[in-house]
Parts: sequence; structure tokens; C-alpha cells
Amino acid sequence: MANYFSLFLVVLTVASGLIWLIDAKIFAPKRRQKVVAANGGNELPEGIELPVPYVVDTAQQIFPVIAFVLVLRSFIYEPFQIPSGSMMPTLLVGDFILVEKFSYGLKDPVTRTKFFETGAPERGDVVVFKYPENPKLDYIKRVVGLPGDTISYSAKDLYIKPACASGENCAPEYKVERDFLGQYNYQGFQVNKLSEQLGDVNHEILIFPRRLDDISRYYEQSGTRIGEWVVPEGNYFVMGDNRDNSEDGRFWGFVSDDHLVGKAVAIWISFEFGHAPEDFLPTWIPTGVRFERVGGID
Repeated sequence: MANYFSLFLVVLTVASGLIWLIDAKIFAPKRRQKVVAANGGNELPEGIELPVPYVVDTAQQIFPVIAFVLVLRSFIYEPFQIPSGSMMPTLLVGDFILVEKFSYGLKDPVTRTKFFETGAPERGDVVVFKYPENPKLDYIKRVVGLPGDTISYSAKDLYIKPACASGENCAPEYKVERDFLGQYNYQGFQVNKLSEQLGDVNHEILIFPRRLDDISRYYEQSGTRIGEWVVPEGNYFVMGDNRDNSEDGRFWGFVSDDHLVGKAVAIWISFEFGHAPEDFLPTWIPTGVRFERVGGID
């Protein structure tokens, strides 16, 4: 849907701009000449604006607005809605976030071809990307592994062996640091809330201690054991903060740089949705606004 909307914006911008340009260069001078001829060849006074066709007038009105929206949405910021709980407690269902599109390079809004480098994801970033198994869908997860890293996940613990170039003094594998923060109510179950340190980012995660890891569904990479992944060049390994309720890289592999949309940087509004299906009001109508959630994303 997002790709279709981008294509629609591009077509509308180009069409309205061409209508305005062609009219200004060809048809507007002809209309003026006709009026001058009907006026006995006398030039019209300065400041006199001639009537323009409805289509041209509409194009003149919408082109600046559509062009601004296209540039803003394609290269600067784009709004997204959080549809699931896979990033709890960092992001909740009903959060509306801003994604910084220029963080990881400028891309053509239609073909998504990168034409200008601006940076790369860092460990701990929350990123929006095209789901590798269905690029029509947008997913949001946290970057855990960078190109060349070896990532292991076993018994709820996360291990990282950073990438190491040949000849360097390579860093050893380490267990990601966590601190227990207390219990968290998730869909009627008490789960553990912990703080986790990924690179320079300290954030919160949820762990369901009594739920077994679904290792039978883990993505299997040639040359590695179950629950271990070596991140290829130009790719990233991502996981949800709600570790036992997230369909992430553990199950389908890696996110390529081509699929990155941008970095999630802020929550600009957050709604609660509490209507039951049997209520008079539809479930998509908010029951409240969580103003305390507005702000930056860790």
C-alpha cells in the first residue's frame, strides 16, 4: 500500500506540474494574444490576470502542496502506525511514529534505488523495513546484528560476536547485558521486563520465561548451528523487543540494505483502542490518547 501511495504521489506531482508548465509556455500566451487582439491590439494593463481553465487552475493549486508532501514523505519523514505488540514495551499498538527516511541513504520513491549515501544502521536502532518475504508489508524491529557479526540466541539469552576484519585484534563473543526491572502484564500473562544494552542504546525488552523457544522454526543458515546466524555483507539481523511474541530474523533471516525504509525516531501521537467487537462503536475508533508516550524512541 505504501508503494502504491508513493507511486500515486509521483504521478500526481508530475501530471500537475506538466499541466502547469505546458499551459504557461503554450496556451497562456495564446489566450493572452486573443484578448489583446479583441482589445484592438492594445496590451492589457499590468497586473491583469486572465481566467484560466479549471484543470489548469486546479493543477496550479495542488502542485506546490503535492510536491512538498512528496519530498517530505520520500526523503525526510514518513508517518507509520504500530499494528502489533512485537516491539513492546518500547512501542505499543496505537502508537503513531515518525520514520527518518534520510538516515540510511536517499532512495528513489518508486524503484527504491539508493542514489545518495547518508549513513548506515547502528546496533540498537529501531528500523522500519520491507518484510523480506513480502516486500509489500512494512515491519519494524530493532537492529541486533551488523554485517559480519555472528548472532546467537539460546535459552532467552542473546550473544554477539562482532565482525572482525582479517588481521585485526578481534573482539570475543559476549553475552548482552540485561537487568531485571520487574513484572509486566502482557495479554493477561505476567512476563519479565528487563533492560538491555545494545551498543550505545539501553532499552527495555519482554521475556516470557515459561515459553519455550520455537527453535524448530528458526532460520537455518548453511555452516552454522541452530540458533546461530552470521550476518552477510549488506544485511542486518533484527529482533523485536517482545522477544517471545515477535516474528523476526530468527525465523526468516536477514534484512538487506535495499529493504530498509528508515529509522524510527519519535512517537508523535498514541491512541488507546479499547472497544470490544460487540460494542456500538467500531474497534478502530480510539478510546483515549496516551499523551505521556509522545517523544523520542530509545
